[in-house]
Amino acid sequence: MRHRDKEGPGHHFASPGDPSNLHHHHRHHGGLHRHGGRGRLFDYGELRLLLLAMIAERPRHGYEVIKAIEERFGGSYIPSPGVIYPTLAWLDDMGYAAIDAVESGRKLYRLTAEGEAFLVANRAAADELQSRLRPEGGGPAAAPAPIVRAVENLKLALRLRLKRGTIDQAAAESIAAALDAAAQTVERS
Repeated sequence: MRHRDKEGPGHHFASPGDPSNLHHHHRHHGGLHRHGGRGRLFDYGELRLLLLAMIAERPRHGYEVIKAIEERFGGSYIPSPGVIYPTLAWLDDMGYAAIDAVESGRKLYRLTAEGEAFLVANRAAADELQSRLRPEGGGPAAAPAPIVRAVENLKLALRLRLKRGTIDQAAAESIAAALDAAAQTVERS
């Protein structure tokens, strides 16, 4: 039996501050988080609409949704499986998406007629959300994946070094010089 709430075709997803949007999914699941968990790019209602638009492009597994968002952001934004999978399950529960096939435990989500009607009713909002996935959507260009990986490696190396103990003055100056040299290389590129 499908759970239905007051959101349906013709109704817009409520904003995060709207009391009508404070059901259990919103309290427990944020949205798409910046890499490292700093800040949200989409609120939960927007994330539902974004995922619906993505499966309207073609049926997708949850992992494919995660990878598609990550790729569109060049690795600088990575959605959490703990947010994506419950959102896909909610879309299925609401009748906006259906599970077409299960291969090796992986569910393939496709758009339903009800989901298509909802997407048509919310096309402008869906287009705006999808524009956020492209650098030309108004924000700064996302760093290419190799750069994001290298920055994450640097942060990890610094955290591991700090766990080993205090950094003496000579080591601090050596690390700072290496970072300053890297910054100059980036500025010149």
